[in-house]
This record gives sequence, structure tokens and C-alpha cells, in this order.
Amino acid sequence: MQVHKYDVVIVGAGGAGMRAAIESGQRARTAVLTKLYPTRSHTGAAQGGMCAALANVEEDNWEWHTFDTIKGGDYLVDQDAAEVMAKEAIDAVLDLEKMGLPFNRTPEGRIDQRRFGGHTRDHGKAPVRRSCYAADRTGHMILQTLYQNCVKHNVEFYNEFYVLDLLMVDEEVDGELNRRVAGVVAYDLASGELHVFQAKSVVFATGGSGKVFKTTSNAHTLTGDGMGIAYRRGIPLEDMEFFQFHPTGLAGLGILLSEAARGEGGILRNADGERFMERYAPTIKDLAPRDIVARSMANEVREGRGAGPNKDYVLLDLTHLEPEHIDAKLPDITEFARTYLGVEPYNEPVPVFPTAHYNMGGIPTNISAEVLQTNESTIPGLYAAGEVACVSVHGSNRLGTNSLLDINVFGKRAGIAAAEYSQTAEFVDLPEDPESYTATLLDAVRGSEGTERVGAIRKELQETMDTNVQVFRTADTLKKAVGDIDALKERYMRITVQDKGKRYNLDLLEAVELGILLDLARVTTAAALHRKESRGGHYREDFPDRDDENFMEHSMAYLDPAATEADVPGIRLATKPVEFTRYKPMERKY
Repeated sequence: MQVHKYDVVIVGAGGAGMRAAIESGQRARTAVLTKLYPTRSHTGAAQGGMCAALANVEEDNWEWHTFDTIKGGDYLVDQDAAEVMAKEAIDAVLDLEKMGLPFNRTPEGRIDQRRFGGHTRDHGKAPVRRSCYAADRTGHMILQTLYQNCVKHNVEFYNEFYVLDLLMVDEEVDGELNRRVAGVVAYDLASGELHVFQAKSVVFATGGSGKVFKTTSNAHTLTGDGMGIAYRRGIPLEDMEFFQFHPTGLAGLGILLSEAARGEGGILRNADGERFMERYAPTIKDLAPRDIVARSMANEVREGRGAGPNKDYVLLDLTHLEPEHIDAKLPDITEFARTYLGVEPYNEPVPVFPTAHYNMGGIPTNISAEVLQTNESTIPGLYAAGEVACVSVHGSNRLGTNSLLDINVFGKRAGIAAAEYSQTAEFVDLPEDPESYTATLLDAVRGSEGTERVGAIRKELQETMDTNVQVFRTADTLKKAVGDIDALKERYMRITVQDKGKRYNLDLLEAVELGILLDLARVTTAAALHRKESRGGHYREDFPDRDDENFMEHSMAYLDPAATEADVPGIRLATKPVEFTRYKPMERKY
């Protein structure tokens, strides 16, 4: 075991982690631990843009952006956080421009902007051009730009270090026991050795958990590591029932086609050629929020209007756009259609269907990115930002382009807060044998002699989540998923890994990831069973209406072995109030 000492340790090197590192690295000695090489992080797959009310191409302001975010999230958004994000969006975009990000430009040389789902002018009257973009590879450009600036500021990276435990100790303050952060434990994939990182501040920026689903836009590595570590250490997870299904995944594959295609004028059609979104969202049609579009698409298929030989998808039509326009604004996604489906978007509509895309829930934080251990109290020195966190600026449904904005606004806030805390805090003594939990976990998996295969369990987990916890849900389907997950967890105790070695053992890595996915799938399903209403990305067919009287509140899921009488034993579900500042809940029409 090796021990390192840093003021700030950041776990994850995607957009949120590196944006935090740029701020922290200029103020305190900072290390970034990442299980992937930084420029392979999933932020690089984000396509469409990053929104800010720059008003470069038409009238706009941050208050309209705030309203759209709150309404888009079906009023479960914490409005103080939404105001912060919308206000600071403008500087967040300009920061990236100054760092060298090559945005598309207007003829006058300003950052160009385009339409995106759910973003409107004057509180919903018409679509607005708010998304700042770099063709359809905006996330890639952000990731490269942030990494270059981390190198510029001499941020220290530990690449392919997989963090598996959060070290905390109890301290007595004014007669009460409080938890404080001591550091993290990481597994070095290259050597197989364990490293303890002692730190005054820890920032989690590990991304989402989309690989609990089979059909997903998420990379193989998005296994919810930060959420799982926090949950196992007694930190609650907030709003885990809300998972976004992006409308336009390539049918049968889940590979993402950006919402930018609809922002540039693409139209969704059913097998009859009908622009069906005119029936579901007559004002902004194909640019309605993602939860509405995804349900509408699924409904078209369920009612027999799907396209293809099995009538199991709908069509994204770009054929009325000029090829030059498509090539200039949407080069990557049109190439995906050609490569993976053999479809030429110039003259053929592209088969699409919803794909699991984004966690609205995660580790609860306040607007300073401090992690909450209860509804009010924070854990000194612990921060989270990006998809791993729940501020909550996305409520029950995230608007497109608010994710790249979220990682920049709250990644920056996390980096500043973590560094400033470290300047006055003392190091907390490490617990005795700080690596013991991680060593036991890895030895148990590596030394297991069962007969169950990790790949088989993972496949069955993803299939039951796709079947039972997707766009449409009922109590029966959710209970079926819980039963399946519990059976898989029991089988997980009898897994075997073929590679018993220490160096670059990907069998071991995937087995550990599977354990985390099983935990998070169970939490997601338990929270979905508890919420007996339909709101945003969570649609209960047995409770099809939004129920503000009983469910205008965040869910908080705690790991609690004593919760034996719960719907899902071992998980205690509590609630947290929604923060309102200016907008009262209204009927959500588009």
C-alpha cells in the first residue's frame, strides 16, 4: 500500500472533474484520480451543445432559461439552484471560449446558437436559440479544452486509478459526533496495488450509471461508481427513480443521435409519415422536453404506428434539409447513421427509439456542491458535481444542453469550494488499516470459486431493467425487477473471475462494477415503487397523473439493513422538500 497526501483529491476526469481541477489546482495541491484516461471520459460523447442566454442570435435572458429548466423538470427542480445555473451560464460559456474552445460562429464572429428541446422565449411562447455548440461534437471539444487547461495549470493526474472507497472519520464537535473526510482508496489498474490518498477535501465527479440498462447511450464504463461508494458509506441518494430516456437513439443499438438534429429542423415521423409530435406538444412539437418526446415515440409504437418490419421504431427525417447544412451542423451523427444502420440521411429517414441516457438523481448536494448527509447537514470536505450529483437543477427531467452547463457551473463551484475549505482545514488522521475494506472486496472477488459468470449476470440485469423499469412502469413491473435484481445479487455471491492476476485485471474491474450496478438498480427500482405518481422521466401507468399534494418532494434513499418492512428491504426511503423561489407548479403543456 502506498500513501499520498493532497489538499484536494478529485475523483473522475470528465467535464465536471476537470473543471473543478482547473479551479482547485490554482489554489491548492490537487490530484485527479480517474479510471479512464481523461480524454476518454464520457463527456466527450455529448453532442448538441451547452446552453446559455447569450442572446447572440435572438432575444433571450437568464430568467427565461430558469423557467424552462424548472418547467422542464416538472417543478421538482430546486429553484435556487436553477437560478444559479442560468445566471452563471453566460460566464461558463465565455470561460470556455477564453480557454480556446472552438465554438461555431455567426457571420459577425459571435458564438452561434441553435434551438434545443424545452428551451423557449418568454415563458413558453416559442422555441429560442440558446444552445452554444461546436458542430455536433460539443462535449468532445469541452473535454479536450479542459484537459489542455489542466495540463497548463500543472494538475496532477493519476490515470487508470479506480477509486473504491471513501474514507471518513467521526469527530466530536460541541458534544456531537460529525463525519469528516479523510481521503479515498484507489486500485491502480496497471500494477494491481492499492493507494491511499489522504486529503482535506474530496470531490466526486464520476458520472452516471446508465449501464444498468441494456439499450443505452452510455459507455461501458458508466457504472455509477461514485454513487455506489457514497451509498455504501451511508450517504443517501436523491431522486434515483428519475432516469432520462433520450428520444433519438439509433433503433436497436441505443447509440445517440443528438437532439441537435431536431434543433436544426429534423422531424419525427411515424410509419404513416405523420409528424406525430404535433398531437402531443402542439406549440414546440419535436422540440418538447425529452421525457415527453420519448413517451410519445413509445406510445406511437405501442399503438401500432411504428415503422420497420417489426413496427418497433419511429423515423427521424432530415431529408428536407440541404446536404450542405447537414454536413456543416451535424457531421458526426449522420455518419453514425451510415456506419451503424446503413442509412443515408440525405435521402432516407433514420430509425430511432428512446435510449437510457442520464441520471437526474445522485449524491445530494447544495449549491456550493457540498454533499448532504441529511436534508440539512453536510459532510465537511466532501463535494460532488456533474451527473454523479443531484443539486437538483434537473428535477424529474433534464433539458438538453443543461448537462454540459451543469458540469461547468457546478464543477467550477466544487473546485473553488474544495480548495477554499482545504486552506483552513487540517488533515484528518486516517483510520486504522484504511485499505482493509477495499483489499477485502478485491480479494473476495479475485479469490471467488463460484460458477456464475459476471457477463451473464450483467446481461440479465440490463434486460430486466429495460423490460420493467424503462419509459413506462407499473407496480407489477417494478416488483418483478426487484425480484430479478435480488436473485441476481444472490447469484453475484457465487461469481468467478477467470483472471486471478493483479496487473490490469479487467475481469476483476468488471466484477466490482457489476456489484455497484446491482446496488444502484435496486435503489432506482425502490424509489420508483415509492413514487406513486407520474412526473418527468418517471411514468407510472397505474398512477398516470402528477400528484403535487403527496409527491412534490425529493426522494432520499438510505442503505439501512434495519429497514426490513420497506417495499424493498434494506432501503429506507425518506423525503426532502423542494426549494421554491419564484415559480409555482403549473400544468405542464407545450
